[in-house]
Amino acid sequence: MFRIRRIHDDLLPSNREALEQVQAILRDRIPEAAEADVLGIPAQLSDPLTKQLRGLLWVAEDGRGRVSGFSHLLHAPDIGLAWLDWISAAREARSGVGGALYERTRDAARRMGVPGIFLECLPDDAALCKDEALRKENGRRLKFYENFGARPIIGTAWETPVPSGDDTPPYLVFDDLGQGTKLSAARARVLARAILERKYSDLCPPEYLEAIVGSFVEDPVRLRPPRYTQIESVPVDVLKVAVDARVALFAHDGHAIHHVRERGYVETPTRIGAIARELDKTALFEPATIERAPEAAIAAVHDMEMVSYFKKMCAALPEGRSVYPYVFPVRNAARKPRDLEARVGYYCIDTFTPLSRSAWEAARRAVDCAWSAARSLARGQRLAYALVRPPGHHAERRSFGGFCYLNNAAIAAHELTSLGPVALLDVDYHHGNGQQDIFWRRKDVLTVSIHGHPSFAYPYFCGFADERGEGEGEGFNVNLPLPEAIDARRFLETLDAALAQIERFKPSALVVSLGLDTARRDPTGTWSLTAKDFESSGFAIGRLGLPTAVIQEGGYDTRVLGVNARRFFTGLWRGANRKAP
Repeated sequence: MFRIRRIHDDLLPSNREALEQVQAILRDRIPEAAEADVLGIPAQLSDPLTKQLRGLLWVAEDGRGRVSGFSHLLHAPDIGLAWLDWISAAREARSGVGGALYERTRDAARRMGVPGIFLECLPDDAALCKDEALRKENGRRLKFYENFGARPIIGTAWETPVPSGDDTPPYLVFDDLGQGTKLSAARARVLARAILERKYSDLCPPEYLEAIVGSFVEDPVRLRPPRYTQIESVPVDVLKVAVDARVALFAHDGHAIHHVRERGYVETPTRIGAIARELDKTALFEPATIERAPEAAIAAVHDMEMVSYFKKMCAALPEGRSVYPYVFPVRNAARKPRDLEARVGYYCIDTFTPLSRSAWEAARRAVDCAWSAARSLARGQRLAYALVRPPGHHAERRSFGGFCYLNNAAIAAHELTSLGPVALLDVDYHHGNGQQDIFWRRKDVLTVSIHGHPSFAYPYFCGFADERGEGEGEGFNVNLPLPEAIDARRFLETLDAALAQIERFKPSALVVSLGLDTARRDPTGTWSLTAKDFESSGFAIGRLGLPTAVIQEGGYDTRVLGVNARRFFTGLWRGANRKAP
């Protein structure tokens, strides 16, 4: 796991150390960067007046402060310009770091109110770049941005080299941040002039500058058609679903109040929007009424002393402030500190799951959604989906962590035990330690978790194959840890084994903790599932023919998150209705 945080200045030792690592990555990964620009990053954070550009820097780092990537954005608030100066992952960084950093940068740009982000990319056309190997590399970079909707502006003279005759002049790329912005020619000229004057004043002669700015004449400016991505069509038969056969959708209507900004959570509100937009492309879902879950539903799976503290601490915090755990009861867990802020570590298992004023309300409403989904099955619904955040499967009986505060899936599973035995299948990349802890001694809930092996994957200290439950629960906890690098075939084979165990258990209902962080290039995982694989997974689960409540857990690459969710439910619905994929 890693966190993304913003570096505001170089005053703190931790910030200075992070800045040094950023500069080292920049020198290594972008050797053509001028040393003056590399050395000037710290000054640009604290002194935006020199070039009328304010620097904003985000780093991806682990718990030891090791930086695995960074993003540097320049902002000119007087004219609404956002310019992506640099973005790079360290050579040894896991895949997905760059995507998470860029998504965090885009989120910040949206809140600035700018029309979009501008950046430069080297060309992928033979007429502009003669080196074939370099063209392929340029194409990979352009594909990365195109996945976010960013494409080169065409119909201008931006690619005119300085000096004349130089090879490989860059494209000017524009990302409208998903806002549907159409840049007028007049606005584009203002922004282009600012880029050239404030960023490249020492390189651009006056006559060159005027020629480039004057070439923005098309109104609005045009972007190059997509070259590396394509819009996927929705199968026609999926659109023809009777109302009574649809998936009941319990969408968290207040999740956006929980948005941790100061450290750049990857668990952001954009996740839900990315999924919801894709679900809207089908008629598979029927919005359902969310009921208020009783306190007894929470008390059935959580220590109410922990819950009471969580609620009280959040209410005591001012708006916009977050409290992170920093002291943990390794030596004496029997005595809690008096100070409420110091006590956070008594109930939390990591250092990156903060409490804030909004955390309680967001988590409580997520419980309502999951509980309502379970209740709908009890009333005869066959498929239900709680589209919620924050997630819940890392929340144990008396502790929270891993972005999770209350265990939504466990609450749903317990509620369904009124119908008979229940199976809880966790397909998130990370072990479902919360469900394991909560149902460890129970035989009425079979917990099955497919996850990255704890030797390398969060939460590290549990999820081993020999952890099978205790007392009456022995044999009713199944862990299926997998290696760091697997293909879809290995995952689907493991899923088949898990489903076989569920069938032998003969449950009356199924709860699925749906983690989409098993996707290729997810910033928190190392596996390589694609949209097709998620559809295959959903189909296999649906073929069990059980009343099924799906509870949203992880998944942080918003470029593919929605498509993967849609394809999973396409497969689930087809499997449940015995429709061939």
